[in-house]
Amino acid sequence: MLDARCLPLTRLPRGVEVAERHSLARIETTWGLLMTFDHESLSLLGECLRSLEQGFGHLPDFAPRLDLDGMRTVLLEAAERMRDNYPHHHPLYIGQMLKPPHPVARLAYALAMVLNPNNHALDGGRASSMMEKEAVAQLARMFGWETHLGHLCGGGTMANFEALWVARELRPAQAVAASAQAHYTHARLAAVLGIPFRKVGVDPRGRMDLQALEETLAAGQIGTVVATLGTTAAGAVDPLPEVLALRDHYDFRVHVDAAYGGYYTLAGNLGPEARAAFDRVGEADSIVIDPHKHGLQPYSCGCVLFRDPAVGRFYRHDSPYTYFSSAELHLGEISLECSRPGASAVALWTTMRLLPLEPGGAFARGLEACREAAGMLHQALNQDGRFAPLFPSELDIVVWAVRAETASESSARARRLFAAAAERDLHLALATFPRIMLEAAAPVARWDADEIVCLRACVMKPEHREWMPEILKRLEVADEDRGREP
Repeated sequence: MLDARCLPLTRLPRGVEVAERHSLARIETTWGLLMTFDHESLSLLGECLRSLEQGFGHLPDFAPRLDLDGMRTVLLEAAERMRDNYPHHHPLYIGQMLKPPHPVARLAYALAMVLNPNNHALDGGRASSMMEKEAVAQLARMFGWETHLGHLCGGGTMANFEALWVARELRPAQAVAASAQAHYTHARLAAVLGIPFRKVGVDPRGRMDLQALEETLAAGQIGTVVATLGTTAAGAVDPLPEVLALRDHYDFRVHVDAAYGGYYTLAGNLGPEARAAFDRVGEADSIVIDPHKHGLQPYSCGCVLFRDPAVGRFYRHDSPYTYFSSAELHLGEISLECSRPGASAVALWTTMRLLPLEPGGAFARGLEACREAAGMLHQALNQDGRFAPLFPSELDIVVWAVRAETASESSARARRLFAAAAERDLHLALATFPRIMLEAAAPVARWDADEIVCLRACVMKPEHREWMPEILKRLEVADEDRGREP
């Protein structure tokens, strides 16, 4: 039986009987009120809009008339349509990598949208371009880089594309190697760039297998190795120190895909192997991190960083109708994307002013709470004979199989439990894993398939720590419901 009472970190919000609550909760955390329907913070937007307006008070009055009745009608229609969503903002949503932006990020984004700046050229967004440069520099310093080249972009896919594009320019015709658990877009991006891709096997914990990597390197023609610090499926952290040691012998570029896991470099409660990997990120040639994952930002906000600013030469181009307002660097001169939302930069800059990227600070403590919650979930599952967690979480993703006689039946049970949990407003995810990552957990007696569909939880909200007893209670009831099905 799943029992949260054995977990020393478990605590419910004061005065709250969670099982009796069907309305959305507001839970205080070190990160502020992350629940999206707080209403209270919206009052700040009016004050900030009036302050922004003062900066343009010298202009003649310009106040277009608005059809407020019509706007109200269509906005209410939109609100009703948006009810058809999973409750991504709520602690009972523990499925995909969907984390609510911080209220200050939402407000800063809305504030900037009055001007709708475009961070391609300085005349499209002078202030927001400078804020982007400052914010990106803070991300680079988080990994130990005082000099760098980097910018925000549409997300991890675009950021990885630019990193692999620069790698292709520096190592033409050479292949990219990444683990079998790396994000699937690496293979697609390599195909778009017209360069070979090599898939490297993984160890039982989903990390890049070093022997398989060295065999791939020994075969020759590898120009770039992608080390993933936080795989999407299981949150595995590739052994970066050992990858860097191989670079000394085989001479290749190291690209760190930390789109999901990058901010965990600030956490003080990583395991020793993950800590060792994050401590060496600054030795990579390029890094990707997604502020719209653990950085509390609205979609879409990714970031690509290069250790050597000289790679900017590959971006060099001329645009006689764009870069005319200033001799300073226009961000469009160091990015493949042209139009980019300045509001994303304003939101990120504002969030980091409120929550600096400091070890031991409020932002870091929020990450540590996610780690603790993931540990609580893993411990409860590990003590229950019905479930087989694959391995302890290195960051905050927990994956487990449902025990059964065969692999195919285990997959079927996981699908039924997934559906039963959703009926109890507990939203998990499903993911398929290969046998090599499952055998140590021994979830089945007989392997009639080489992979199993498992349940997956992205424990990405600090509130999950306080809500873990309720999450476990609903999982227990859902499994009882699943067991009664024919």
